[in-house]
Amino acid sequence: QVQLVESGGGLVEAGGSLRLSCAASGRTVSTGWFRQAPGKEREFVAAISWSGSTVYADSVKGRFTISRDNAKNTVYLQMNSLKPEDTAVYYCAASRNLRISTNWVTYDYWGQGTQVTVSS
Repeated sequence: QVQLVESGGGLVEAGGSLRLSCAASGRTVSTGWFRQAPGKEREFVAAISWSGSTVYADSVKGRFTISRDNAKNTVYLQMNSLKPEDTAVYYCAASRNLRISTNWVTYDYWGQGTQVTVSS
């Protein structure tokens, strides 16, 4: 069982930046970030494989960057040029699959979430 702990959320003005961290209690193969706004479905944001391959949602491409430090079992999500529509609870998820996925049902472990609020 792998436990994930997110941190780094908060309140920021539009155009600002935040960096989320996801610390895992053990080794994870692929890690993704998802988000869920009130009244909306869970949405894929970005994912990274053990080797560093990445995939992004179109809505964040060019603004968000996912990275990982395998020595620290930690994955980061650098979020720049934030918009009010980025407001959501952000969840880190880990998978035992080598292939990274944008589908939340393929992930095995989830963090508790961290709130990101972007004011206009």
